[in-house]
Amino acid sequence: MKSIKAVVVFVLLVCAYSASAAETAQALLQRAVEYYQVQGDAALAAFSRQGEFTTTERYVFVVDTHGTMLASGGASAVLIGRNVSSVLPPELHSAFETALKTDATAGVQTADYRWKSWANGKVERKRAYFQRVGDRILAVGEYVPRATPEQAQALLEHAVQAIEKDPTASFKAINGLSADFHEDDLYVFVVDMDTHRYVAHGYNLRLLGVDFATIHDPQRKPVGAPILALMAKQKEGGYDYRWKNPVTGKVEAKHALLRRVGNYLVAVGYYKP
Repeated sequence: MKSIKAVVVFVLLVCAYSASAAETAQALLQRAVEYYQVQGDAALAAFSRQGEFTTTERYVFVVDTHGTMLASGGASAVLIGRNVSSVLPPELHSAFETALKTDATAGVQTADYRWKSWANGKVERKRAYFQRVGDRILAVGEYVPRATPEQAQALLEHAVQAIEKDPTASFKAINGLSADFHEDDLYVFVVDMDTHRYVAHGYNLRLLGVDFATIHDPQRKPVGAPILALMAKQKEGGYDYRWKNPVTGKVEAKHALLRRVGNYLVAVGYYKP
């Protein structure tokens, strides 16, 4: 019962965090839309400078219905005057074209994509809230800093199936940092339960061959030994510890989803808010 309550509390915290972030981004978009409706294109200059339409993490950007960037309060300001589709990866072209065709009466829309963060220089998942006003599309992007427990579970299931089918090829792909086993702050690691040593790691290759039993968190709390003891008794489980988030670069609370596949321990951990 306690474990169920803990999961419920965590899910509520994730939802509250997501709702708060979404509301903040949408509130900024609403202010921008209202300002543009009064000022027209004169508002573009205000959107492109640091001020009331920018925060540490969010900014307004505007494109016309042809895809040309007209204003940006962030790093994409370098694209002002250029057709944005010319710098988008192929997988984004279709979504971008769909956004450009949004009806002016549709209200606020959302779109998920990947973009380079001006805070840390890394390409991260981003969610844009956008609204068409005349032949202008105003948008505010929100970086999504943490993958969800559901995404972690899906990645674990994918890794388990791949390892059951072909362990050698799977370990090679994981150690090669393949996108099949790596998503934002999620990655797979595998430990041989016979030798207790890492055979694959989707983030830190220096751990390959290291005895998992010797692993501690940054505060020297044992991590590897208790997980090995737990998984020696059961086929799947979970474990809480603290670890460096590869996206934020900070030590954060983490929950590892664990599964036994033959003599291998397969794990994917997600970071808690």
